[in-house]
Amino acid sequence: MEPRGNPFKASPKGYQAMIALQTFVDSCGLEKLLLELVKMRASQINGCAYCLDMHSKDARALGETEQRLYVLDAWREAPFYNERERTALEWTEAVTLISGSHISDEVYERVTKQFNPEELANLTLAIVAINGWNRLSIPFNAVPGAYKSHLQPLKAGASATQQ
Repeated sequence: MEPRGNPFKASPKGYQAMIALQTFVDSCGLEKLLLELVKMRASQINGCAYCLDMHSKDARALGETEQRLYVLDAWREAPFYNERERTALEWTEAVTLISGSHISDEVYERVTKQFNPEELANLTLAIVAINGWNRLSIPFNAVPGAYKSHLQPLKAGASATQQ
């Protein structure tokens, strides 16, 4: 696969806008590992190999287990995710696939039990951001493999939001 150009070089102001959104999402207070699971799940749905490569490396750098990454596509059948993560993954799927069935009141009710209004807005912005990155990486054939994570493992005893 050959890249089809670089949309970020072609539109530096557009790239800076995407970076501004991502910078906000990365510092919004949601758990770092939760955000990586959301990024991975949306990228699985969208089939973005570049983003899957990147976020699997970032998740592992933060201390995520291989087992949880391997079964993420089947998270409903796996006992490895807590209720907050399950709800975030369900919301990720609903928002990413919004054109198929919109979002039911039942899904919304479940997510509002796990996330306060600010967290839900921030979670939704995280999903918007990764879907945007997917939609830039896929059509321009971003080539996976070369990305190296710059993230540091979470410290033992620290919450995932403290790094």
